[in-house]
Parts: sequence; C-alpha cells; structure tokens
Amino acid sequence: MPAKKDSAKHYDASSISVLEGLDPVRKRPGMYIGTTGPDGLHHLIWEVFDNSRDEAMGGFANRVEVALLPDNYIRVVDNGRGIPVDIHKQTGVSALETILTVLHAGGKFGGDESGYKVSGGLHGVGVSVVNALSTHLIAEVHRDGGYYIQEYNIGKPKSKAKKVGPSKLQGTIITFQADPTIFKEIKYEYRRIVNHLRQQAYLVKDMKLSVIDARELDEKQQTKLDIRGKQYLADEHLPVPHMHFYFEGGLKSLVAFNNHYQKAINKNIFYVEKQEVSPEVLAVEVALQYVDDISPRITAFANNIYNPEHGTHVTGFKTALTRTLNNYAKKGNFFSVKDKDAGFTGDDVLEGITAVISVKMPEIQFEGQTKAKLGSVEAQSAVQTVFGDAFAEYLEENPDDAKAIVNKVIIAVKARKAAKAAKDSVLRKGALEGMSLPGKLADCQTKRAEDSELFIVEGDSAGGSAKMGRDRKTQAVLPLRGKILNVERARIDKMLASEQIKNLVIALGTAIGDVFDVTKLRYHKIIIATDADVDGAHIRTLLLTLFYRYFRRLIDDGYIYIAQPPLYKIQKGKDVRYAFSDEEKFSILKDMGEEVTEDVVEVEGGEIEEETGEAVTKKTSRARIQRYKGLGEMNAEELAETTMRVENRILKQVAIEDAQNADKVFEILMGTDVSSRKSFIQSNAKMANLDI
Repeated sequence: MPAKKDSAKHYDASSISVLEGLDPVRKRPGMYIGTTGPDGLHHLIWEVFDNSRDEAMGGFANRVEVALLPDNYIRVVDNGRGIPVDIHKQTGVSALETILTVLHAGGKFGGDESGYKVSGGLHGVGVSVVNALSTHLIAEVHRDGGYYIQEYNIGKPKSKAKKVGPSKLQGTIITFQADPTIFKEIKYEYRRIVNHLRQQAYLVKDMKLSVIDARELDEKQQTKLDIRGKQYLADEHLPVPHMHFYFEGGLKSLVAFNNHYQKAINKNIFYVEKQEVSPEVLAVEVALQYVDDISPRITAFANNIYNPEHGTHVTGFKTALTRTLNNYAKKGNFFSVKDKDAGFTGDDVLEGITAVISVKMPEIQFEGQTKAKLGSVEAQSAVQTVFGDAFAEYLEENPDDAKAIVNKVIIAVKARKAAKAAKDSVLRKGALEGMSLPGKLADCQTKRAEDSELFIVEGDSAGGSAKMGRDRKTQAVLPLRGKILNVERARIDKMLASEQIKNLVIALGTAIGDVFDVTKLRYHKIIIATDADVDGAHIRTLLLTLFYRYFRRLIDDGYIYIAQPPLYKIQKGKDVRYAFSDEEKFSILKDMGEEVTEDVVEVEGGEIEEETGEAVTKKTSRARIQRYKGLGEMNAEELAETTMRVENRILKQVAIEDAQNADKVFEILMGTDVSSRKSFIQSNAKMANLDI
C-alpha cells in the first residue's frame, strides 16, 4: 500500500498554486516541449508520467502504468492520492481543472507536508501543456470514496469535473490523444518509451512500473476491455507487448544492468544512500563498479532528471574518488618508493568505471533550460562528503575488491604514460598546423574550416574518382585502405600505431585525448562515404566507433555526416536519373513512361530484368538500369553529380539521441563479448536491411 496516507487529508485545492495562464502553449509549443518532432511527442508522455512518478517519490504511490492504446491514445495511471477535485479559491473551478488548464499550476510549491519535498517535473507545467496540445484528454480521479471524471478537447473542458459513482480505489488516470495539427507525425516508439521509463524505475526504489503496448488490440478485445475507471491494463493479461519494472536495489540495480555485458573488476558493487544530508540536500545516492574496459560511464541525476552534461554532483564525486583511492594506495604501499611523483590523476581513476550519482534537493538550479547540467553548489560538497566517507569504508571492508580496483588504476597509469609518449611522437605542433599532412590526403584550397569538407572514402578507386570530381576549393578527400582498427577497446598508443587512424587524426587537426581541441578542427563537415554493401557498412561502423569513443564532441556539435550515394543509374535515351532507393527507382521508371511491376519493368514489346547491376534486354527495351555496388564503380562525374555537389547530394547528419543506449550498442557490437554480440544479432536480425 502507498505510504504517508495521513498526508492525503492535507492535499486539497488550497495546496495548488497558480502562476500564469495557458494561452501561449498552442501558439509556440516548442517553448514548452522543445520540438514538435518525435522528441516533443514523446515528451508529452514524460510530462504526465513525471506527475505520477513524483507521487511515488513522495511516498504517496507505489504503482504506475503507462499504456499505448489504439488511435494514438496514451494512458498513464498511478495509485497516488488522486488530484484534488474541490473548488480552487483563486480560479473558481475545481483543482483538477486548474491543474489541467493553467500553466504552472500544481502541487509542487506547497510549503506544508501536502506538497512534494522533491520534484522532478517542470513545476506544474507538464500536464497542462499536454492538455493544450491534445485533441482529446480524459482525466479520471479516484479519491475520498468517489470516482470523478472530466474531459477536454484541445485544452478546453467539455464540462465541469463531476462525480460519476463511488470508488474504493485511489489514484489518477490521464488519457490523452496528441493533436495531429501540432505534431507532424504521431508515431510512438515502444522501445524508446521502455528505455526511458526503465531508467526512472531504477531511480525510485519500490515503485512498480508497467509499460504496455496495446495499440494492436482487435475490436473484440477493445470491446471486452473497458479502460474507463479501471486502474491497470496489466491486470487483464492482454496478449500484447509489455514490460514490468521493480527494483529494490535502486541505483545498485542500474549499475548491474549497465555492466551486464562487462567483466567486473570488483565483484561487490559499491552503494551508499544517505537521507537529510543538509537543509539544501535531502538525499545523496551513489553506486559504482569497475569493469575490464577503458571507457568511463558516469550517469548523473538531479531530482530524477537525467544530466548528460553532469554538473556539481559529478565534480564532487570525482574529487572524492581520486582522493580516496590515492589515500588507500599510499596507505597500502602500492606506489613505488623510488617514484616521487607517484599518484593517480582524475583520468586514471575513471578508466573502466561505471557509476551512477543521484541527488535530491528542494531548491535546485540547472545551467540552461535543458537541465543537462546541475549548477547547485551545495550538491558538490554533499556528494564529496557522503561518497568519500562511504567509499573509504568500502575499501577497508572489501580488501580483495579494493586491491583489484587499485591494480586496475595502476594499469591505467602505465597506459597513460605510454599513450602520452605515443601522442608526443605523432601529434607534433607542425602536424596539427597542416605542415605534415598525410600524403594520401587531397586537401582543399580554403583555410576557412566553416567552408571546408572532408570526404573519408573507401578504397583508392573511389578515392581517385572523388579527387577528380570534387570542388577543389572546399572539398578534401582522404581515401582509406581496407578496414581501420576497431578502437572499442584500444588505447591511444595502439590507435596511433595504425597508419590510417594516425592520418585521419592529423587531417582533422584537433589532436586527441586530453589535448583534443575542437577549435583546431580543419573541416566543419566530415563526410563518411562508403560502399552500399556489407563491407561498406562495417567500415562505416568502425569509423563511427572511432568518432564516438575519441571524438564525441564532433558528433555532439554536428560535424559528422554520412553520404548517401545512389543505388541505381537509370537512363532512357538522353534522360539520365539516379535513384537512392527501390521506391524511387520505380517512381522514376513510371515517370519515364514505363509500366512497372514489383520486380520487373514491363515495356512496350518486351521487358527489362535486373541482373548483377546491369540491365538484361529482351526485344525492344527502352530504359537501362545500372545497380551501383560501390563508389569505385562511378566515374568522377557521376560521383560528383550524385554524392559530392551540394545542390544534388543527400547527407545524413550523425546524432546521438540516447547516449547510454548508443554506448551499450557499441559495447555489444564492437567489444570482446562474442556471446552477447551473437545474442544481440539474433534478437535484431529481422530489423536488418542487408544487400546480399
């Protein structure tokens, strides 16, 4: 049963504060949800869920369910106190209607026990914005022995909140349908929703969370299932995709999940949680484990909001981690007596660490509107003290784990020194300034990075065509010979021993590692151009692994692109066109006057069949189709016209929507765990688009 039920009697209309109206939302939705694309669409779910999650965080609920329903409806249910339905003195309507129609109205500002001490939501913005951007919203409330309901269209109430019957249940049900006039495409991604909500489940211990995809219910099932008034679809045992999350271990469970495909260094996961740290910091929670890897993985949260750019809480964590491990190593005589400069740096102790840091604060400050970075200074000292003391105790009580961790860090120190020597020998000042650019590089004439493009092409044949077809003023070409080194677990010294990677690093001009400087980047468009086959896809993946692990800033700042060369050249007389997909090929052929079936092109007096990239002609064919397997098959003019010239080409910008999931996929596909990679490929084989 939910805790703190005694506080429910203090949660009524007087607990709801009102700051401003809702009118601007539909006019400028991007100001409230960031975008009207897929991110903004899914943000509607997060906003409604955050209210239910905050009820669980406050101890008023222990069960939340998110369901995807037919006709693009989303339904979020909790067994919290239920939104108050009595009249709000300031607005003259029910508290329920106030929360759903007035911006910044919510139960998160109250100074008494009825309000939330900690809130992860947007201070009451969420559900009212969702209502404004929905064609239809149904609010159902179970509280005080009654069942209440109110419906809305485009943010306007159809009637007042009314009691429709008695109820022994408790909680709130919000069902909404996003407005298609606001969102270009309404397409919810079940996996994306599951990943986001799984993370939230780890952050609220003892919260039972269900995610259900009931969009494919047939008419008979929909008729049988009356969703109104019922709290949980999961109890109906529907034959649809569903996930249930419940984690007693909190962040400790999250670390174990993140390290599922890794070999652990310390078998016992470190974990500490402390409540009421100070008046400014209500809770600090930290979990960590070292694994046999070289990349650090630190995840940070403040009031359950993910902070991808970290902030003061992570600064406090890193300071305490370095100090505590140095103290333990010196005390245990792990350092050589002859080495006067012995000691671990901050980078040394982070190598191979998986850590999650969470703080909860009543008054919280972020740097910027995106909440990507925590700015509250009180969090730094709180995490530093709580974590530092507990981690020192952990090392003393777990000597085997402590020894394994320190030895892991000592290996990192040796690797750092070796890598520094390698970098010093390769990345000379002259090389970075373009005085020793690789011989394979055909550089562009302009020195303005914002006007310059670097094409990384596969093979000397494609490199030759690209060099001849490029715009010499702004386009540079660097051909690669075969497949580059897989850098997923390679240190910098080993990477720079690879001639191809060394050439690429020098061509970029940014240097690498701790001396990386994005302002030295020589090209503001770095374009990966590989063949449209399995080998080309592999080379592209190897390059993306390199950029993700060692040049992440280039991806984050939008400098990395993937070229989209055409799959077909279609010629009919003097009419020459290029198709980038099978659908476009058929469209072009129809436009040329050909009668097209799915696989065969019917023409007057005969037919054309595709075979090994060339058109086999029977009788009087009029169109000719060439299937490109590689860039090297194109001459300079074809490559320039289709793939390099700004007015014709198609480029896909590389972005990282979910860094944690991207990290895990790179780890599985490019790491050393063969069984995990095999399992991943088998599970996702149906989604693969192979050109065999």
